[in-house]
Amino acid sequence: MKPLARPSRLAPGARVAVVAPSGPVREERLQSGLDLLRGWGLDPVVAPHVLDRHGEFDYLAGTDADRAADFQAAWCDPEVDAVLCARGGYGVQRMVDLLDWDALRAAGPKVFVGYSDITALHEAFAVRLGLATLHGPMVSAVDFLKNARAQEHLRATLFDPESVRVIHTAAGSMLVPGRARGVVLGGCLAILATERGTRHARSGARGGLLMIEDVGESAYRIDRDLTQLLRTGWLDGVAGITLGSWERCGPYEELRAVFADRLGGLGVPVVEEFGFGHCDGALTIPFGVAAELDADAGTLTLEEPALR
Repeated sequence: MKPLARPSRLAPGARVAVVAPSGPVREERLQSGLDLLRGWGLDPVVAPHVLDRHGEFDYLAGTDADRAADFQAAWCDPEVDAVLCARGGYGVQRMVDLLDWDALRAAGPKVFVGYSDITALHEAFAVRLGLATLHGPMVSAVDFLKNARAQEHLRATLFDPESVRVIHTAAGSMLVPGRARGVVLGGCLAILATERGTRHARSGARGGLLMIEDVGESAYRIDRDLTQLLRTGWLDGVAGITLGSWERCGPYEELRAVFADRLGGLGVPVVEEFGFGHCDGALTIPFGVAAELDADAGTLTLEEPALR
């Protein structure tokens, strides 16, 4: 696994497009998020269908075609320096095949930020565009709007990425000791498992430092997804694993037992409770960048800044 092309960092005055590729967005939260971005000196523009609701499926922000059109128009706009997701939920897997990947590639590298269901787009950007992306807070998500640490870590990553080359959290702890080097990848565990076999997803995590998290999944479902990745050989050759947040996934002692059982036999370092994903103060994690994981110290050290 090789490092991916890194887009340029942002500067005050940069235009950032806000899109909703997945679930419906609350207008009041969107406005609060836009105010935060303006406070950073950015110029946010909202895609036309961000506040839409699908006529039949209330878990979608508008039709698949409209969500895809918004995303493509934002990415292909030469005046836009970054595309930020308003929220996750569900829906990316319904619209990703509608995107014109040749046109997206021709538009050149830009900053892309999102997490949760947006994992499917992180995978697609890596496979189809060879582009590094940011697994980080979304514009209308409560954990971003209400938490200063999440805000500051994303802001530093966007504007001053040298200052956050060492990523760590006080709560992180070693599950399996050791150090490993590789290219960072990952996201929401359920999405990674269900993306297997699609043309937009990697064939495996060999040579990678895998970062995984999820929300609202019971221990047996997490076991099922990890087992799927093991049985299909997707985890063969993975260099190291970092576990993020598991909000509303049941007692953590049950989850820890699953992680130890399913991942402990891989013979690679594993860090738990690293503080990214669906949690307060979520850290921004760059995907596609080479790094070193030190499980004993609970650190992820990037070989280069997340953005150029």
